[in-house]
Amino acid sequence: MISPLAYVDAKAQLGKDVTIHPFAYIDADTVIGDGCEIMPYASIVHGTTLGKNVKVYQGAIVGADPQDFRWKGNPSFCTVGDNTVIREHVIINRGIYSQGGTEIGADSFVMGDSHIGHDSHVASKCVIGNSVTIAGDVDIDTGTIISSSAVIHERSRIGKFVLVKGGTRISGNVPPFVIMAHNPVTYYGVNSIVMSKHAGFTEEQIDDIAKAYRQIYQSQTSVFNALKRIEADIADSPVRDEILSFIRDVNLKLAGDRFDAE
Repeated sequence: MISPLAYVDAKAQLGKDVTIHPFAYIDADTVIGDGCEIMPYASIVHGTTLGKNVKVYQGAIVGADPQDFRWKGNPSFCTVGDNTVIREHVIINRGIYSQGGTEIGADSFVMGDSHIGHDSHVASKCVIGNSVTIAGDVDIDTGTIISSSAVIHERSRIGKFVLVKGGTRISGNVPPFVIMAHNPVTYYGVNSIVMSKHAGFTEEQIDDIAKAYRQIYQSQTSVFNALKRIEADIADSPVRDEILSFIRDVNLKLAGDRFDAE
């Protein structure tokens, strides 16, 4: 169903069973997947692709022009995965380059008044709380929850199954499976409830994760030495390797850590 009161550009590509409500705006050079629903006063801007069964609520703008002086008006892109929900007044900017762009993964939920900046990547099954601000070039991995009013600064990287508590400011890299809270940001434990009840992690895996983070955040040693202790004390496993790989990939710099690498 496409309301005659909506604006749908002739160059937009619409899939099957799409619903576009009155006063919605669908720009040229957009792709709206099968089963999508665009609510009144929502805007889908050029360069945007929505997967299947995406629902965009009132007043949201998906694929807005990037808020970065490096963007010179060139074509750029925004992609939203299948089954994702984008609530009221969310703004998601396109990328600033003609390759890549901003990506929101499948089965994610972006709550009202949130902002996701240019070239940021939010993986599948993430929850972005009300009034969250995510700057440009941020990477958020699978299953992560960013609670209401949190601020994620530019070029931060957040691992899998992280919980960032409400109002927390992140200006660095958050390794997988942890809870982060307060300002300045502090390690607050392992995200065990979400991991065990919703992601199928075993008690043994969660115990190994907790042991690893005791070395990193609570042993009063450098991250460099903590990684050596983790390798010596915890048996090789996918969760251990996920932690080690993440920290090495970000050159040992972690949000909430007060001890420099050697």
